[in-house]
Amino acid sequence: MNNPVINLPPVYSLIGKHEVFPEVSHDETARYNFLANLNRHLSTVISPGNKVAFEKRVQPNFIKENGRDFQTRDEVKEAIKHDTQYQTWAALRRSQMEMRQQAGRSMTLRQAEDLAKKVAELNAKSPETLVLNDKVKTPHYLEIMDNHCMPGSYHTELFAGDVSNAANYDSGLFVTSGGMLGKLTDGGGKAISSWVLSNAPDFKPKRILDIGCGLGHNTLPLAMAYPDAEVVGIDTGAPMLRYGHARAVALGIKNVKFMQLNAEDTGFETESFDWIQTTMFLHETSMKAMFKIGTEIFRMLKPNGLSLHIEQPQYSAEMPLFEQFIRDWDAFNNNEPFWGAMHDVDMFDWIVQSGFKKEHLLSFGARAINDNEDHTKPKAPEVEDHGRSAIWNVFGAWKK
Repeated sequence: MNNPVINLPPVYSLIGKHEVFPEVSHDETARYNFLANLNRHLSTVISPGNKVAFEKRVQPNFIKENGRDFQTRDEVKEAIKHDTQYQTWAALRRSQMEMRQQAGRSMTLRQAEDLAKKVAELNAKSPETLVLNDKVKTPHYLEIMDNHCMPGSYHTELFAGDVSNAANYDSGLFVTSGGMLGKLTDGGGKAISSWVLSNAPDFKPKRILDIGCGLGHNTLPLAMAYPDAEVVGIDTGAPMLRYGHARAVALGIKNVKFMQLNAEDTGFETESFDWIQTTMFLHETSMKAMFKIGTEIFRMLKPNGLSLHIEQPQYSAEMPLFEQFIRDWDAFNNNEPFWGAMHDVDMFDWIVQSGFKKEHLLSFGARAINDNEDHTKPKAPEVEDHGRSAIWNVFGAWKK
């Protein structure tokens, strides 16, 4: 019997290490390699067993006991949580996430002062393109939890100028994505800019806004794709903006400005952007805020402008309840409380309610552009890692 082909994640030494990237020791690299492989093993080998357990045990037992099939994903959640296969996978997946955060946290905390110094020196080279405002408060719905199990989330500073959480996030995305987002974990931004360049070749945006930019992973590819445009990234997390700006300076990208602003009420002039973008941002936003942001986007967008939003697939009547449940796992176990509610929203309705017209709506699929892929080696069929694959649905509209 031939051995099966296994798609292993790339080794951590392939990550793109810019000037502000944290120093990684031999042992820290080994930990990250282990965790990346554990994550891939869980998603490709262990996770498929959940569907088998559901179909062979959980669903038949539920039908036998209740005289009917499941009607909601919450019923699936309550029934499957008693199954040993699911319990094993869920416990391992949660443990893997916690280990990833602790590995990155210990690595960045030991060099926190050095990282802050590097960032400050780089930011001093271009102070006019980093605008921080301590009057902008982190929204309450972000303050009350640690997103992705990261202690302190995106906004916490342990001392003035601290960027250790931002460096942890930058160093760890390669691990949690299994390298599928490329060396600089910017495959999402590359995918969307590539789509726009190919499908709207006459579109020449002069001003682009990236909402919820964080470290700028998906902001910088926009700036590189449109070097004549001014690209503005906004976020409420000062450490992320501080680190992201230094990262842009280190990479030599000069047409980006990072600003500390709340997307619900930015203060930008009406019709002041040609393109407004969000990438995996809306699912971390409360429903109340999300509808305010939609209206604000429409207000800021110029006539003939473009708005796009990258997210994982929305839940629908056509999506099996088991898949809805397994995609919803992060809402309950990875500090993503708005995940399920956001994915229940009809995105077309949300866009229309924001002010756009139905006839100008857009929807398409996007896959990360990954410069880590080795196309010379055979690959096994991809196994869907529900909620985490570098394959997205994109929703948006032209403002006509």
